[in-house]
Amino acid sequence: MDDFKKIDSYLYKNFNKSISELSTYVAQPSISAQNIGLKECAQLVKEMLMVRGFKARVMETEGAPVVYAERKGKSDKTLLIYNHYDVQPPEPLELWESPPFEPSLRGDKLYGRGVSDDKSHLTARLFAIDAILDTDGELPCNIKFIIEGEEETSSVHLHGFIKENLELLKADACIWEFGGVDHREVPMQYLGLRGICYVELSVESLGTDVHSGLGGSIFPNAAWRLVWALNSLKGPDERIRIPGFYDNIVPPSARDRELMNALPDVAEVYKKQFGVKEFIKGLKGGTDLKMEEVFTPTCTICGLTSGYQGPGSKTVQPAFASAKVDFRLVPGQKPEDIVAKLRLHLDNEGFSDIQVTLLGGEPAARTDPDDPFIKIVVDTAEEVFESPMEIVPMIGGSGPNYPFVHDLGLPVATMGHGYPDTRAHAPNENIRLDLYLKHAQHMARVIKEFAK
Repeated sequence: MDDFKKIDSYLYKNFNKSISELSTYVAQPSISAQNIGLKECAQLVKEMLMVRGFKARVMETEGAPVVYAERKGKSDKTLLIYNHYDVQPPEPLELWESPPFEPSLRGDKLYGRGVSDDKSHLTARLFAIDAILDTDGELPCNIKFIIEGEEETSSVHLHGFIKENLELLKADACIWEFGGVDHREVPMQYLGLRGICYVELSVESLGTDVHSGLGGSIFPNAAWRLVWALNSLKGPDERIRIPGFYDNIVPPSARDRELMNALPDVAEVYKKQFGVKEFIKGLKGGTDLKMEEVFTPTCTICGLTSGYQGPGSKTVQPAFASAKVDFRLVPGQKPEDIVAKLRLHLDNEGFSDIQVTLLGGEPAARTDPDDPFIKIVVDTAEEVFESPMEIVPMIGGSGPNYPFVHDLGLPVATMGHGYPDTRAHAPNENIRLDLYLKHAQHMARVIKEFAK
């Protein structure tokens, strides 16, 4: 444990230096949805890695470049670390208390777009590596980084990149981009992510918008066409009506239910945090709510656009309507299969005029809760966070973990410094400095224990 005392001492003494590096990183805009600053940010990431003695390079894709880096260590074991350098758009700007790309330290928090998702997770991990190099003079194992620039836009080119570089990315285990503590300050281990199939449905019924008094009773209305099409996708019972949608689903296991049952009831937390008056499907709370949250696929209307929505009235019949819809997928479902079934369903229901555009998708993927690498991450967390890490077999969100689990064959562990009010994707995104330090401490311990 003397090594960890030296490591922790380094982290305490050099904390401000790491926060300064993070601030420089956050100040570089890298908005994948708007193609802003991606090449510049990739170059900055490469330089941050090279400073630590990593062989780093920027590798082009058909989209944003991927930064790859590696450094040899004492043992032959290899740890792969996945992060992303792209961030969400900062809008609405008027809701930020300080400019999103001018990092602001207020109290015990650092604010800025991307500071939590995902830039601070990278710098905290580099900080842990700094501490190990300062203490030992070398890494205890091989470490590789893969840092992409399209995570916030569904990682469209990452799967292909991984398939083309299987040998380059070969490793024994993987640390994922995020992690953190829950509302009780308990560190959480998220072992899987639901998949996603994100589509845009659109219809054009006229060549131009027209006066509703002229066309209301004789012209087709794009908004109504879209509403009727959407209404065919799901019933009031919340059952998705696309034929074959629930085929191929791999049901949760008894071990999944055991792990979910051990987690705290979230019903009252959700009601307070999100203003939920009641849950759908008659759910009240407990394990049933927790299981339904992550092990059931969804069909969500994320946005609707048509006609006039400004102040006052405008009597117009819209010529065009569109909706963004996401399907969260569970193990066994594939996005390409869901798109095909969606297209067939709309055609059979008389909606062949509704266009379907796939905007992104990836299958669900999970890691075995009893994998030895997961035990290392879980066991080393308790000393740092002063609380045992709890295991969550899968969460409702999505990410590009499928090629890491299935193509590279790696156990994937989550760990980080997120907390419930980090406001990722929202105005005033932030991190807590105390948790940033703890993540660096935890990361150093995982690297050292993994190498043994």
